[in-house]
Amino acid sequence: MADSRELLIWLRATAEPTRLRLLALCADRELSVSDLAAVLGQSEPRVSRHLRILTEAGLIERVRQGQWVHFRPARDTPAAGFLRGLLGQLDRMDPALVRDRERAQTPGAGAAASPASSRLGRELRAVVEADPVARPASVLLVGVEHPELLAAIAAFGAECAAIAHSRRAAQAARAMLEREGLACRVLLAAGPDALGPRDLERLGRTFDLVLLDHLAAAPDALPALLAAGRRVLSGTGRLWLFEPYEALESAHQRVVEHPIARLRRRLAEAGFSCERIRPIEAGRHVLAVRAVPSAASLGRTG
Repeated sequence: MADSRELLIWLRATAEPTRLRLLALCADRELSVSDLAAVLGQSEPRVSRHLRILTEAGLIERVRQGQWVHFRPARDTPAAGFLRGLLGQLDRMDPALVRDRERAQTPGAGAAASPASSRLGRELRAVVEADPVARPASVLLVGVEHPELLAAIAAFGAECAAIAHSRRAAQAARAMLEREGLACRVLLAAGPDALGPRDLERLGRTFDLVLLDHLAAAPDALPALLAAGRRVLSGTGRLWLFEPYEALESAHQRVVEHPIARLRRRLAEAGFSCERIRPIEAGRHVLAVRAVPSAASLGRTG
């Protein structure tokens, strides 16, 4: 619990648009001053001044990686709790934040040239690689925001496809695959939907493993995304969903439904049985969910 003096320090440090953007970027991945300056389109001295204010307030910390110094959110401190709450209030679909994430994924403009710098991406990759189920013969990734996740599924040696939702993201994904010597078919989404009818038609098959990286999508897109994921998943396949916890909260509804209960309900409505839910804390509170087609949905399609 923070005293009033500490709280005022945190509020003053975060009450500035550029510093809010810096916090959102560092929450997704550890970045250097050069990375952050390239993403924001500002000079390194100016970005350094903002970072110094955030560091002195205890909201971010410096991490040395070889000859580089990267920045990440504070951990295991009262400031860390304040920061999680603050970031949970940010609209992830704010145009400025969306542009920042896209630029951070572009080779030469942020961390796309160094996939290992993403804390959350490493956590997502670890979850998938630790799945005890046998390796799939075919895999589809919807969303390429986290290159670590794309690298993980491409390394399976299975028939691999991925859907990107911007030209920059697609270019960054292809560049990463080429750099790592990995093979995966990267398609640019045909429309605004995360996985629309034209995308399903272009894929032209079902997959043994489908991963839905929903972290950058609008919260209300989840039902349609799950329905499309069910159509493209084989009857014996499995699905991983990565969903931000805050997107499941419903402060404006009269009847409050627990976020995990809501997620289970939405999975059931889309024809899935939830096998496992694992929380991930890596700058954001994320739920990693493994699901399989429900018996009822198999009966309808059989």
